Amino acid sequence: MPIAVSPDGMACPRTAIAQTVTVPFYATTAWQAAFALPSPHLTDLPRVTKSQLREHSPEGFLPAGLDLKTLLVRGLIEEESTSGTSGASVRVVFGKTWWAEQERRALVRNPFLADLFGASPSLRRAVLTTPGCSGVSCYNRWLNLDQRTLGDTLYVNQSRIPFTLGEEKLAGMAKEVADWAPIFLDVDPVHGAWFALYCERHGLKFPSLQFILTSYEYTSVVHRAIMERVFGVPVINLYGSSETGHLLVEHDDVMLASPETAHLESTSADGLGELLVTTLTNPYLPLLRYEIGDFVEFTPGGYRVHGRKRDALRGADGKILTTRMIDQAFTGISGIAHYQLRQKADGTAHLFLLPEAEGDSLTSAQAELTAGLSHLLGTTVTAESVSLIAPEDSGKFRLTVREAA
Repeated sequence: MPIAVSPDGMACPRTAIAQTVTVPFYATTAWQAAFALPSPHLTDLPRVTKSQLREHSPEGFLPAGLDLKTLLVRGLIEEESTSGTSGASVRVVFGKTWWAEQERRALVRNPFLADLFGASPSLRRAVLTTPGCSGVSCYNRWLNLDQRTLGDTLYVNQSRIPFTLGEEKLAGMAKEVADWAPIFLDVDPVHGAWFALYCERHGLKFPSLQFILTSYEYTSVVHRAIMERVFGVPVINLYGSSETGHLLVEHDDVMLASPETAHLESTSADGLGELLVTTLTNPYLPLLRYEIGDFVEFTPGGYRVHGRKRDALRGADGKILTTRMIDQAFTGISGIAHYQLRQKADGTAHLFLLPEAEGDSLTSAQAELTAGLSHLLGTTVTAESVSLIAPEDSGKFRLTVREAA
């Protein structure tokens, strides 16, 4: 099936629009009026919201003549459900090889990773993330080692909450990684940091390891610092979603786009804006100007991802404070394995700190952070050291939470 990429690898608006000609979702008056413009640009088009995608996917986005059941029986597509962290779960479909192809296209935008991959379609990896948040391979029951080994990938973790793992379980995970000898760890940053702390306590190293890839959710400076300290290899962030594929990869403190995968827009030409995504390579789920639900900052060198729109806090002056803005306050502060800042309806906030060392009260860190965050928010911030921070039902961990009134 055709994909909406021009010969130079860039998005072609007319070709992107052509993907939708027989797609039921785009048959509405508003969309058809926009398509009928003499020379339509993407910015002339409406947007696809998450609620619309949830309501109409996948059947409403399949081009006419394609039947979901037949495609599944023929083995042409995968069907997945998103984690639902930023709303209710959404059903998405894509071609059998699409996920891996989009990932590689994004990764090789980073020169270091391009050299490592060379002409290889993949490198040996060990995955540590929440079961059910593992891209195309989701599992919710205990599986043996063979069942968790798919090609060049070993899925290591089978627990939703890493902080509850006992030493014996962590030791088994570390042995699996050592025996597998991966080129990189593919991690949810919370799971990756907690595993790194175990390895640090026991002096474990993995000589084959060349880099760590973080994705699945926002990577805090806290998690990054732990993994860099313990493993001594680059930590590189990869950004995308189940609905859109992999979109951005980190290089030199910015995120570089994969123009073959999608056309990206920010709602703000300079400063903070919402990210809109027009997908280019998935004919089974063509999305035009999809509101992915994240804040980004566009710079001449690339993008900076600021985290989920729903996770942004508000300063006393009414200004938006993104997860990234909050997270910068943790730069250089040691002893913290993970955190969550919850803002109450009255604007005040409470900080939960999970220490690297069990029982550490983090007195110094609490004092520094409450002062800094109180100044940033313009209101009172309190803090405490805790032994557990629970994830959402999706298994993902939110660094910042704005509570409902």
